[in-house]
Amino acid sequence: MAVAKSIYGVGTVASLVERLAKLPGIGRKSAQRVALHLLRKPEEADALSAAIRMLREKVGYCRICGDLAEEDLCPLCSNESRNVGTICVVEGIGDVMALESTGAHRGRYHVLHGLLSPLDGIGPGDIRIRQLLDRLEPEAVTELILATPPNVEGDATAAYVAEQVRPRGVKTTRIARGLPVGSDVESADQATLSRALEGRTDLK
Repeated sequence: MAVAKSIYGVGTVASLVERLAKLPGIGRKSAQRVALHLLRKPEEADALSAAIRMLREKVGYCRICGDLAEEDLCPLCSNESRNVGTICVVEGIGDVMALESTGAHRGRYHVLHGLLSPLDGIGPGDIRIRQLLDRLEPEAVTELILATPPNVEGDATAAYVAEQVRPRGVKTTRIARGLPVGSDVESADQATLSRALEGRTDLK
């Protein structure tokens, strides 16, 4: 007699669990709980599906800074009250969200979408460094705040950007070591990020 297979090991439920488990911060146990919750609450499953579809259809990247945007420009780049002369350079979009939550930076941002990592084959042409350099003169930028993570890749990226910017006469500063070595901007608390921004140092 054939043995029936468990629905949790194959089929639609298992496929959903596998996909959920691939999301950042969600392990297999959490994925199973989410999947079962969506089965019990079909209205939430429908709302989630609609939200994901809208995300795919409407959200892209800002033409100037690379942050999330539903139009040509993100809300920060289109906000005329921001200090256009100061740009905070970050690795990813989560860093913008974290820094904005502090209220300590009133300038604009530039999202690199990565860090230099020669061992992984990621060079200057693979992240948005050229787009950053192209912004300096048109926006009359006077200072770049380099807020890349305090790790090997983050430090290498900050040093490279500073080297490229130096001949253009733009001041470059590095956020202070209020961030623990090896950590990232996105996971730091608001107080630490505020101190790091306020204690930024010149890059010679």
